[in-house]
Amino acid sequence: MASKQSYEITLNNNITEREGLDFVLRQDKYLWNPSKESRKTLLNIFDLDKSFSRAFDLIKVPQLNNGSEKLQILSKNDIKLIELKTTKKHLPNNPKGFFFGATENEFKLAEMLGKQYMFCFVSLHPDTKSLSYMHLEDMDQFIKSKRIQFQINFKK
Repeated sequence: MASKQSYEITLNNNITEREGLDFVLRQDKYLWNPSKESRKTLLNIFDLDKSFSRAFDLIKVPQLNNGSEKLQILSKNDIKLIELKTTKKHLPNNPKGFFFGATENEFKLAEMLGKQYMFCFVSLHPDTKSLSYMHLEDMDQFIKSKRIQFQINFKK
């Protein structure tokens, strides 16, 4: 059984993720937070399996700002999928020093989409509030170490 501390950590992580989402939406006017239905549409546009529906958090549409009432996407070339990684750590040179977890699906999707998929590293520390975008191909020069962690669910 999970401890009270593990629930508190999860709750704190969810709050940090929400704060990061709010921060980047205020900072970058070309970001959109897709609804569940919009995610299905995006998967169809990119011809992706539904297993990728949670492998991105936001979309970036450079020619249309999020102050517009409606988002109309004519081509997948108009879109970049964005995966947020958020921390409250003091990072004066974001993303240098960033520690984060990523799923196999996130990496797989980043490989498949190339320049149309970006990670957005968000520091919410009051002294270093910032965001930094990076494509998968550019991450290798920053990676200090990388390991695989398995998450397992037993059947009921």
